[in-house]
Amino acid sequence: MEILKQILLAILETSIWEWLAVFSSLLYVILISYKHISAWAFAIISSALYIYVCFQGQLFLESILNGFFLIMGIYGWFLWANEKTEVSHKIIKWSKKAHFLNISLSLLFVILIGFIFDTYTNQANPYTDSFTAIFSLVATFMVTKKVLENWIYWIIIDAVSVYLFASRELYMTSILFILYTGIAIFGYFKWKKQFNQHFEACDSL
Repeated sequence: MEILKQILLAILETSIWEWLAVFSSLLYVILISYKHISAWAFAIISSALYIYVCFQGQLFLESILNGFFLIMGIYGWFLWANEKTEVSHKIIKWSKKAHFLNISLSLLFVILIGFIFDTYTNQANPYTDSFTAIFSLVATFMVTKKVLENWIYWIIIDAVSVYLFASRELYMTSILFILYTGIAIFGYFKWKKQFNQHFEACDSL
């Protein structure tokens, strides 16, 4: 009960910046699950806010990551708005080989960056932060390309992030990532249904 009281107190003391970041992030994930282009506007807003929030919480990699998210938000908005590109219309899947290569290279970067920040900075949870940072960047790129499996990556990333942000007493953000996990599961099945419908339509031609 004491822990719950501490969490509740920390939530009540949550800064306005974290509240705004949480709200805009939640809107982004909900809208992206429906493939709505306005999602990218909220991605840009939430990323800008989390640059500050994460820096204040000594999660420097997350702060840097959100700088990349801001850039990816602009890129995703441009890509989805450009109706001449095939990616603006359909969901795609990556091969097992592509996923193996992606995961292998990402893990190498996780270890390397985690070691650097563990050795040379006062970064909190360097390897966990490195894991969520690297794989979030990759998963965000997959979202811009409408790769179905991005949601599987996000389910794992979000679950790990619940612990990461709770460990820094950013409890509202931790709760946000619990919601993210649920939305990622919903998003996967929604996109998978659309992916299957597309191929069923192609087979019927």
